Amino acid sequence: MHIDELLQAIPPAWLCVLVGLVIGIESLGIPLPGEIVLVSAALLAAKGVVSPVWVGVCASTGAIVGDSIGYAIGRKGGRPLFERLGRRFPKHFGPRHIGKAEHYFDRFGVWAVFVGRFIALLRILAGPLAGALRMPYWRFLVANVLGGIVWAGGTTAVIFYLGVVAEKWLKGFSWVGLVAAVLCGIATTWYVKRRAASALDEGDLEGVERGPIDV
Repeated sequence: MHIDELLQAIPPAWLCVLVGLVIGIESLGIPLPGEIVLVSAALLAAKGVVSPVWVGVCASTGAIVGDSIGYAIGRKGGRPLFERLGRRFPKHFGPRHIGKAEHYFDRFGVWAVFVGRFIALLRILAGPLAGALRMPYWRFLVANVLGGIVWAGGTTAVIFYLGVVAEKWLKGFSWVGLVAAVLCGIATTWYVKRRAASALDEGDLEGVERGPIDV
């Protein structure tokens, strides 16, 4: 069963709660498909299954609360926490991943929390890493709230309206055109992912100092 079919089987109110929970848990630093769930819920909203407003509200709330809890965990656990996680989950918390995330914090400071909402790597590391690096909480909170609302609310709105337009447009669309549109979407997604990976690899991370960052 695909994720959209699974979500469609859930009552609308619980669907919104599930979206918030998945995104919140992902923001704690636990790798979950938060973005996929959000996009799927927004598409269901375009079909009238659930309210797009409540999807956006629950997703934003989950992102903000989850990141705040992640910040508290990171502040308490510090760097030893990431070292332990790196040994147990090298695919997500290995030295290279943490090094890239720290590079972003070193380069952008508090803005890394905001921008991190839009980058898969930083989305699960921003909260805990900001806490471990002792970023002042009030600065973190401002960036966290703005990033959570812009990412979750913006994604919901864009996908919702695209879904509404696409559903009307595809009613009289030929199969050839549909295949072409799908291939175009795949190519665009591939290009965006390549650009994101290139941005994450920017700079020589071996020279980045691993000490506390002045934010």
